[in-house]
Amino acid sequence: MRIASVKPFLVILMGFFLVVSCQNKAQVKKQSLATQEKLPFEEAQYRPSFHFTPNENWMNDPNGMFYLNNIYHLYFQYYPKGNTWGPMHWGHATSKDLVSWKEEQIALYPDDKGYIFSGSAVVDYLNSSGFGTKNKPPIVAVFTYHDPEIEKINGMMVESQAIAYSNDGGYHWTKYKDNPVIKNPGIRDFRDPKMSWDSIHKQWILILAAGNRDRFYVSKDLKHWNFQSEFGAEFGAHSGVWECPDFFPMQVYGTSQTKWILLQSINPGAPNGGSGTQYFVGDFDGKTFRLDPTFKNDLLKQKAIWLDYGRDNYAGVTWSDIPQIDGRRLFLGWMSNWDYAQKVPTKKWRSSMTIPRELKLLKQNGHYRMTSNPVNELQKYVSKTVNKKIVSVKNLTEIINHTQIDFFESQIEFDLNNLKKDNYVFLLQNSKGDTLEFGINLIDSFYFVDRTKTGINNFSDKFAKPISKAPIPQNINTFKVRMFLDKTSLELFFNDGETVFTNLFFIKTPFEEFTARSVKTPFKIENFTINQLSSNIKNVKK
Repeated sequence: MRIASVKPFLVILMGFFLVVSCQNKAQVKKQSLATQEKLPFEEAQYRPSFHFTPNENWMNDPNGMFYLNNIYHLYFQYYPKGNTWGPMHWGHATSKDLVSWKEEQIALYPDDKGYIFSGSAVVDYLNSSGFGTKNKPPIVAVFTYHDPEIEKINGMMVESQAIAYSNDGGYHWTKYKDNPVIKNPGIRDFRDPKMSWDSIHKQWILILAAGNRDRFYVSKDLKHWNFQSEFGAEFGAHSGVWECPDFFPMQVYGTSQTKWILLQSINPGAPNGGSGTQYFVGDFDGKTFRLDPTFKNDLLKQKAIWLDYGRDNYAGVTWSDIPQIDGRRLFLGWMSNWDYAQKVPTKKWRSSMTIPRELKLLKQNGHYRMTSNPVNELQKYVSKTVNKKIVSVKNLTEIINHTQIDFFESQIEFDLNNLKKDNYVFLLQNSKGDTLEFGINLIDSFYFVDRTKTGINNFSDKFAKPISKAPIPQNINTFKVRMFLDKTSLELFFNDGETVFTNLFFIKTPFEEFTARSVKTPFKIENFTINQLSSNIKNVKK
């Protein structure tokens, strides 16, 4: 065991175990790969089932996400000629349910102005841009041009902002003849514009990252943008470059109050190393964003407040144009980390997106916090369920062996109530010796995820370590745990998404056992549920 406060021999002498095991491990592995048995090892073992990944080659940041005519559109940073980063394009995929994806044709290609870096897209329902009609509104995208020739000479004016439009629902695009629409003001890292309609102040707003801060712009027609203000130089984490901001209003859950949220990715500078996303809560008057005083106080104490404490959720942004009748704020992140993204052990393709998540803003005990939970659409892919109301973890081994549930593609949930001051560890294991640990350390008040023994991890000395940790709020001893496993990833949600971990791993064979233990205190696991997620979820190439 690799928790500083617990020695290995104490765990062996004092641990209490729960093991969830299948009747026939070989049969389970065969079952999990039944629909993929003719695929090469890498495809069958590593390509996820319910996360979007391109059919081939390199992918990073999600871009330009919008919803129209019952279709979710996802664009993404893409290099179609290799499995590492190269001249950026916008790839494109569509879905009707956020789970099954169809990869479409490449949307935007580099040109003589540069590579096509990250950006956003909106449905221009009022045709304020003039690119379409009110009866057939255009889709307008804004993106960063990155000029490699200026970069070669270490020039400052490398990046500028440009637009493109589509009159067929986002499948084919025309670049605006008068690009760029926002010229570089003399800032080297000047990119990743997120554009949206501000229904409160009746204007288009745009936020982009500018070195160690963000800049706000407004427009009436999506073509002419006026600078308004800056935010961030004095707040948040600043160990790396700010990238991929998002900015939107949210109603505080259960109230009529509205606050504005600023999501801000940074690389490096995440709490557990490399790439990560922080967020801010405040108010916006149509020109300037100001932190809420209570959130400002929390921020000054914590330096940054993070959306995800895992190593593998970066550059995430939200969908535009989700219907008001729905009212959800839907988020998607790139499931990797720049510390090792170009070295992970896949060859045909590299990178996946996270599970799409629904964000909520809560105010509890005077503190504003974002929660993040998987979209409900995943539940329609549950093919089998096993429940056990109570599992007592005593000084013995408890085996649930009446099911053929496969951990390879699964959802596991359970509750922990009235825990004592102890260290509670949960392990996923297989016959090859791969072990993925996570848990709740109430001795030193932190959650953790440890992937140091999860199969292949020697491709980068930054992958296995450090162990991912997150603080536990004071005076909490009751926990709801929800986790999703999809071949190479663990997405772990504590207490309805108040604390989240997203972590990759590359095991040699599927997990076969689930084990729970504490150091010295017997405890109960309640409402233990395993959902098998269907392995025939479609992620297809056009």
